[in-house]
Amino acid sequence: MYTLIGVTPTRTLRVKWALEELGLPYTQLPATPHSDEANEHHPSGKVPALIVDGATLTDSVAIITYLADKHNGLTFKAGTLGRARQDGFTHMILDEFDSVIWTAARHSFVLPEDKRVPDVKPSLKWELARSEAILVGQMGDGPFLMGQEFTIADILLGHCLDWAIAAKFGITQPRLKEYLSTLHARPAYKTARAD
Repeated sequence: MYTLIGVTPTRTLRVKWALEELGLPYTQLPATPHSDEANEHHPSGKVPALIVDGATLTDSVAIITYLADKHNGLTFKAGTLGRARQDGFTHMILDEFDSVIWTAARHSFVLPEDKRVPDVKPSLKWELARSEAILVGQMGDGPFLMGQEFTIADILLGHCLDWAIAAKFGITQPRLKEYLSTLHARPAYKTARAD
């Protein structure tokens, strides 16, 4: 049994979705970022955190990678070309999707008002649209990033695309709109989002 710390409408969704896809039992403590409960489990008060056998894991990507490797699902085996390609997608998504949307969030409501630079947002929207086009060019013919295999890279990209929509960035590539609809139809995604 895993204990997941964090409210769902954060990067906690990534971990919850992975747990649901893998069919693993867990309990969720819906702590908001920087709450006392979040601060207890993460030095900077971020969510998610996952308690495993008395140890606390942090960072959503590290957690879903751990879960995938431990339970032999949602991933290609370490040391294979498939895993290298999957990791390439994961790192691209972190570098060119997650970081761009997070920067926009920081300049919208996270940073103190006197540190925000709202004029950066048009540049970030352009950057995200450019990254979408590059990513689509790397996708194969299958429904997922790795073809027929749904992996943690899909969880990460699905979350970032949802976040882009919520941030009013939208999705510029029709292929990614179709892709996101495919992800939204997955039972594990629906269950993870249910609360």
